[in-house]
Order: sequence, then C-alpha cells, then structure tokens
Amino acid sequence: MLTRMILKTTAAAAALTFGAGMAIADYSLTILHTNDFHSRFEPVSKYDSGCSEEDNLEGKCFGGSARLVTAIAEARARSNNSILVDGGDQFQGSLFYTYYKGKVAAEMMNKMGYDAMTVGNHEFDDGPEVLRGFMDALNFPVLMSNADYSGEEMLAGKLVKSIVIERGGERLGLIGLTPQDTDELASPGPNVIFTDPVGAVQGEVDKLTAEGVNKIIVLSHSGYVVDQKVAAETTGVDVIVGGHSNTFLSNTSDRAKGPYPTMVGETAIVQAYAYGKFLGELNVTFDDAGNITQAVGEPLSMDGEVVEDGDTKARIGALAVPLEEIRQRVVADAAAAIDGNRDNCRTKECEMGNLVADAMLDRVKDQGVSIAIANSGGIRSSIDAGEVTMGEVLGVLPFQNTLSTFEISGAGVIAALENGVSQVEEVKGRFPQIAGIKFTWDASIAPNEGRVVEVMVSEGDSWVAIDPAKTYGVVTNNYVRGGGDGYKMFETDGMNVYDFGPDLADVMAEYMAAQGNYTAYMDGRITQK
Repeated sequence: MLTRMILKTTAAAAALTFGAGMAIADYSLTILHTNDFHSRFEPVSKYDSGCSEEDNLEGKCFGGSARLVTAIAEARARSNNSILVDGGDQFQGSLFYTYYKGKVAAEMMNKMGYDAMTVGNHEFDDGPEVLRGFMDALNFPVLMSNADYSGEEMLAGKLVKSIVIERGGERLGLIGLTPQDTDELASPGPNVIFTDPVGAVQGEVDKLTAEGVNKIIVLSHSGYVVDQKVAAETTGVDVIVGGHSNTFLSNTSDRAKGPYPTMVGETAIVQAYAYGKFLGELNVTFDDAGNITQAVGEPLSMDGEVVEDGDTKARIGALAVPLEEIRQRVVADAAAAIDGNRDNCRTKECEMGNLVADAMLDRVKDQGVSIAIANSGGIRSSIDAGEVTMGEVLGVLPFQNTLSTFEISGAGVIAALENGVSQVEEVKGRFPQIAGIKFTWDASIAPNEGRVVEVMVSEGDSWVAIDPAKTYGVVTNNYVRGGGDGYKMFETDGMNVYDFGPDLADVMAEYMAAQGNYTAYMDGRITQK
C-alpha cells in the first residue's frame, strides 16, 4: 500500500506547488447500487413476497425492474458522473429464475446499463456452467477477486478479479468479492477455491495503485460484518458496495442497521437491503490525491411514488406469461400473515421456520423419522393472510430442494445444532429451524464451544433429553444433507440416506392444504439463555 500513499502524497504536493488557482478541481461521483435482487423483476409486497397488480396500482408494492429503470435514469440525470454497480445475488428467488435461469437478469441489467457486478453465492447455485452463460449474455464484466478459478474452464478467461473504468476523465478501480464459504452455500464445483477476502482485496488494491489508480471501489457480496473487517484491515479502499446480508443502512430510518454510509476509517460502506426495494445513491467527492472529502447519500425507496417504465413493465409481463398457470394456482389458506422475515428466522424460532419444519416432519413421520432440521437460509419470504398461491410458496422455498431422510447419532444432531447457532451474530442462513426437538443455546459461549446447552426430543407425549449414543431418524433438504451451510456431519455421518424425496415447496403446499385455514404459531422450541 506504500505505492498508493506515495501517489497520493505526490499528487497533493503537486497541487500545493501549482497553487490554489492551478489546482485540479475536486472530482464528484455518484455510485448507484443494488444487491440481492433475487429475480424480483416484478414488484413485491411489504413482506418481500408477490404483490398483485391491483395492490401495485394502489401504491402498495415496491421495487420491480420497471421502477428501477425509471429511478436509475432520474439519478443519472442528477449527476455529472455516475456508475451503476451490483453487489451480487441476481440469481434465485422467484419463478423467473426457476424458468429462465439467468437470461432475464442479463436482459434487464443490460437495459439498465450496469458497469459491473460481483459474484454472489447464488450465482453458483446451478454450477459454473449457468454462471458462464449469464456472463456471456452481459454487456459488462463480472468480478471476483477472492478465488482461484484457473482450473475451472467455464470461468477462466471470462471472470476477472478487478477492472479499471473511466468516468468523467478519471480512472476508477473496481474489485469483486464473494463469500469465502461459497463452497458451503452453493455449488461452485471442485475447481473453484475460495480465499480470504482481506488478502485478496489488498492484492488487487496494490496492483491498481501501481497502475496509478487512486479511486478504488470494492463490490462485496460478503456481508456487512465482513465488509467492516475488510475496511479495517486493508488500506487504499475508498468505497465498499455491499451485499449478502441484506442490510438496510440509512440516516433517516429507525429500522436501519447503521448509517449510510458506514465509515470505517476512511472507507465508506453502503448496502441497499434487497429485492429491488431500494436503489442506493452515494455521492462521493474526491480530492486531487484520490482521498474522499465527502460521502453522502441515502437509499432511494422504490415505492409506489416511482413511476414504472412502460416498456419494461410490458416486457416483464410478456416474460411472466408462461409462469402464470403455476403461480396463480391456489393451494392453501392462511388465517393470518406468516412471518418469514430474514432477521427473525436466522436468529431465533420463527413462524415460517416452524411451518417448514413441521411440514417436512409430517411428510415422513411414518418412516421412523422423529427430527426435522431446516436451514433458515432456505426460507426466503413471508406469506400474507388469505389465499396462498403456489407462487407464494415458491417465493418462500425457491431452490427446488428435495426432502432428504437419513439416520445419525444424537451426538451428530447436537453437532448440527451447534453448527446452526455458530454464526448467529452474522445472521447466517445456517441457523436451524426445527421440529420434533427443542433446544436451548447460550450466546455468551463461543461458537462451536458448547453453545447448545440442552436438547430435548419428543417421544410420545413427553420430552426427553437427547441420547448422544442413540440413532435418530432425521429429515432435512438435499442441500443441507449434502453438507450445505456447514452441516458437514450430515454428509459424512449420515446413514441410510435418501436424498430424492418430493420437492420441499410441494411438501409445504400440501401440508398447508391439509391443515385447512393454516394458523401460524410459535411454541418455544428454540430458546436462548
């Protein structure tokens, strides 16, 4: 980083030598950004699930590609220099992805004129081949610095670690980051080796500064906590545009997790929640040496006040035609809204978690299975009261996972729960939603050091302490059973495994239908000391 310091010091000294009248003017840049869009090309409700056209016309819906097109054009018109970037996870989350994979995302991003994006873990959900097809359709580069993908022919020579673009006569360095544990979160295959984000970013910063670039922006799909660590432990990063943790930052809302931008040293960190509900707008001013002198902004709400672009709305409508029959089919009724909020389900017992786990266990209880464990990262939205369509169910469970059954020791179950609560502070998707058991955990104990202090198993009409030596029948989804979200013990220690059960979304839909007018509930199955 000595190179960057010398460059900035030299530039500042030159400006002083020339005098105030000859100094180069400050450079201003508007960074427009999105993250974790998750195929929400149509507007969504306040619950992040589908929103009817009737509600949309009444101004009750948010986001959608048509609103983003309008908002991006208006924001560009306000700025003399702007870029548009994405923090990853364009893939997965609606029937659009299930049906079209990355094709619609590529079309919409090209239309909006993105300058770059980073790879999110969900871009690997269908392996490197689908990611490569997506990249081939884009008019801009996709970045990922913290991985060795030289051995993956689908990505080598196409995916890049960093790029330099020009805007308003200035050179901007852009670096990509993806979660280091993507091999546990998705399906990148054996030929992509993920590495530490701090070292990867610093390596690219040093390379860029050696080329004379002194304005550097990291596009990070690593989460708010990791972004703060990267900012603190690297030098030369001016802005981090985040993603992955769906963090809402704001200077005006009491729901925000932090200020927009969050400053760590001289680095400005931003993120714009998820699902296209906001367009981030950060206005940055740099001095001659490339130092930030001002960073101000606020995520722009994509609410009903933002007029939808007509051509984009029509195009999305046409693309939705093949999906209508599937998603409009009413499969159940909900007596009240069912909470699947990310922050709730990834940190504690939640209503949607209970529903999903109950449905899984109900389907296989006659097979000697007594425990259900679901990863909360597989739960992607809430459901509002009234008729429940298959589209809404697929909004909750979009990953096409299948039911998996196996046997494992009580010690293995305890180890799984320990893994589940090991990253609760980072709101990670491995947090377990359960049925047939209940457990207590202690946040004051270090992760993986015995946080789970009690586990009880339902036997008949009573609860008994789990026996570490006893073998139990367990149901989960095929992703978790294969070791996803850190549940390696299921992959290595599972016995009598069957990974090819029915689709989890079908299981949930049929369970809700059988319940009649389903009423969400919580019963204290997960407690925290």
